[in-house]
Amino acid sequence: MTVKKIFLCLISLVYFIPAIQARIEMPDIFTDNMVLQQQTEAPVWGKATPGKEVRITTSWNNQTYKTTAALDGRWSVKVKTPQAGGPYQISISDGKEITLKNILIGEVWICSGQSNMEMPLAGWGKINNYEKEIAEANYPQIRLLHIEKATSTQPQENIKAMSGGWQVCSPASIPEFSSVAYFFGRNLNQNLKVPVGLINTSWGGTLAESWTSGEALENMPYFRDAVLEMKRVPEAELQAVYQKKFDAWNAKVTEADGGLKYNWKDTGLNDNDWKQMNLPAMWEERGLNNFDGIVWFRKSIDIPAAWAGKNLELHVGMVDDNDITYFNGLEIGRTEGYNVGRVYKIPSKMVKAGKAVICVRAVDTGGGGGIYGEAKDMYLTLQSGAKDNLQSLSGDWKYKIAVDFSQHERAPQSQSGNPNRPSVLFNAMLNPLVPYAIQGAIWYQGESNESRPAQYRELLPLLIRDWRNQWNRDFPFYFVQLTDYRNTSFNWPELREAQMMTLHLENTGMAVSIDIGDPVDIHPKNKQDIGLRLALAARANTYGEKIIYSGPIYESYKLEENKIRIYFKHNQGLKAKGSPELKGFEIAGSDHQFHPANAIIQGGEIVVSNPQVKYPVAVRYAWANSPVCNLYNAGDLPASPFRTDDWRE
Repeated sequence: MTVKKIFLCLISLVYFIPAIQARIEMPDIFTDNMVLQQQTEAPVWGKATPGKEVRITTSWNNQTYKTTAALDGRWSVKVKTPQAGGPYQISISDGKEITLKNILIGEVWICSGQSNMEMPLAGWGKINNYEKEIAEANYPQIRLLHIEKATSTQPQENIKAMSGGWQVCSPASIPEFSSVAYFFGRNLNQNLKVPVGLINTSWGGTLAESWTSGEALENMPYFRDAVLEMKRVPEAELQAVYQKKFDAWNAKVTEADGGLKYNWKDTGLNDNDWKQMNLPAMWEERGLNNFDGIVWFRKSIDIPAAWAGKNLELHVGMVDDNDITYFNGLEIGRTEGYNVGRVYKIPSKMVKAGKAVICVRAVDTGGGGGIYGEAKDMYLTLQSGAKDNLQSLSGDWKYKIAVDFSQHERAPQSQSGNPNRPSVLFNAMLNPLVPYAIQGAIWYQGESNESRPAQYRELLPLLIRDWRNQWNRDFPFYFVQLTDYRNTSFNWPELREAQMMTLHLENTGMAVSIDIGDPVDIHPKNKQDIGLRLALAARANTYGEKIIYSGPIYESYKLEENKIRIYFKHNQGLKAKGSPELKGFEIAGSDHQFHPANAIIQGGEIVVSNPQVKYPVAVRYAWANSPVCNLYNAGDLPASPFRTDDWRE
């Protein structure tokens, strides 16, 4: 063979190899077990060999759709879906065929927000009756897509799905999935008798602006500069600047840490002057209100003689945010990040019979702090896994504050990978879902925006409109109003008010949850009723059921001499639940001083008064972080907190 022929053969191979290697590529939202929205033209898209014809065949009608991959390989078609049913298949080919199997046609909902939406049935969530709920979660007509956490300064085309894509709902697949989403979907499936697809894209502790596109946020002056800066400055440069600032800050607070300086980890330390704290708990619940900083915890235990010289396993529980843990003065592990269980190995050479000291250096840079979770998750045991042979570590620990961050410059926040930068979660965890055909969205968020409630009046409607604009459809959007939570530093009443005001936006609904929270836990365990109330809103407004789907919602008021009459929407069968008298009403005159009020039900209205207020001008109901209130309607649904005034004090 001549050199020329060999050269021509090599050239042919260069062009031929990509052709034989190329195949259809589908985004992670298109996998086996997925649910497509019924009775619509559902977009299906992916990549193929540029210029090749792509054929998409749907088994429910044996129809084949044809398109041509663009120069960059992208292709997209819309397939006509029938009424709910299945299972079906979709075959996609550009010469090499792939087949997506076990597809259902039904109702698809996006489920998003922060930790109370993310909260799983098991894992760090452990909702009410979670073991029973998991064991009974055998619903093959419900499918789950759990989006992995990610951030991006630019809109992305693909998400990464946990477990490789859509999963059939079962006791094996449900434990780490959103409990609110699951109970919402389960109720729809049971009542509508159709398949339900749930897309869980949520992240604890995140802000609403993170879930809103940069394009939309540029309309709000508060966010405009941050959005423009993110477009202008490369991610790597931002991270380098942050790391330099953080290292300098960390060096200062570490130097100020008396625990490190004076070896508070040592077994021989005299800790008689240390205070006691019952754990597990967030330290805000144990007297360290609004405290951010470094706290050292110590606990003395007795090691049985039978354990001496054996490997042990220490279960600390969860720490918010970071920890270094010591056993008898030696470090055995460290972890960064809250909502992560701490499990550390103690090697046999460190284990001697008699007194031992466990010490935890806990660092909290913002929000709640402490060693928290469930008491049964704090224990010391043999590494062999004999759970019947363990020592509980819950109960009293000694503690001492080492560094109060309020006395130092505020900790710098990472910009690279920080989920609370404007638009970064929209870009990475929502934009790739567009334009997948959906019926609507449910939303549980607001805790992280509580310091800016007036702004939330604009931000939440903007987010809803933004999402609808992305999908080019005014789909239903149902959200959860914040529950009760007894933290005096929070401003939840005005945030709840901002959420209620969002009902002015068309095709929205709100699940009131003021009665099913936990005053001492920002993550209440009753997620069943949250999911139910969201489902009631969807069944009534989206699916047309004639049911009571909302508790009483304040509408207007009228002054009547020394009384104020309150009018409500959803006022069927108003009642005082659990008491002969209504609780939670207050009334004020022109002096702006509120007094407990007498509240009387008259038909679908409430008449409020107090003899001390001769000329009343304003009424408030359940206007507190954790109020005592009991106004319900015939649907056994609670009234939303409200006020008739707009006073700042």
